[in-house]
Amino acid sequence: MTDTISSIEIDRPADEVFAFLADMANNPRWQKGQRRCDWTSPPPLAVGSTYDQQARFLGRTIASSFEVTELEPGRRLRIETVGGTMPIDVTRTVEPLSDERSRVTARVRGSAPVPLRLLGPMLDRLVQRSVDADYRRLKALLERDHPGVTPGS
Repeated sequence: MTDTISSIEIDRPADEVFAFLADMANNPRWQKGQRRCDWTSPPPLAVGSTYDQQARFLGRTIASSFEVTELEPGRRLRIETVGGTMPIDVTRTVEPLSDERSRVTARVRGSAPVPLRLLGPMLDRLVQRSVDADYRRLKALLERDHPGVTPGS
């Protein structure tokens, strides 16, 4: 079982950061290996909302279906796999630090498929590096690369 925590400060208002993170269709824009994320339930975002995701990790395609299991609008979101090749549980928390700055903390827990479990502690380090890099890309996207980016666009 992998259990990873990553945190980063972003020079954007917390409500904008949360809105961007809460729209899973944005995942391929900042998460390496994400190929697609498609909502399978209608808006608005709520506990019970679902989406399908396809990603590549360590050369393997990972197809998963997720469900929103906790939601504190503007603050906290938890998603868990409900089907797929790799059980994952992700909690994203956005904390306002000022009117224009926020901290994002992500906790990613998961269980790798049997062949990948053989990597043991090395897999934990790979996952940690991958998650940290994703959140650095998120920061760059929201702060510098696209200063005019609007949540959900």
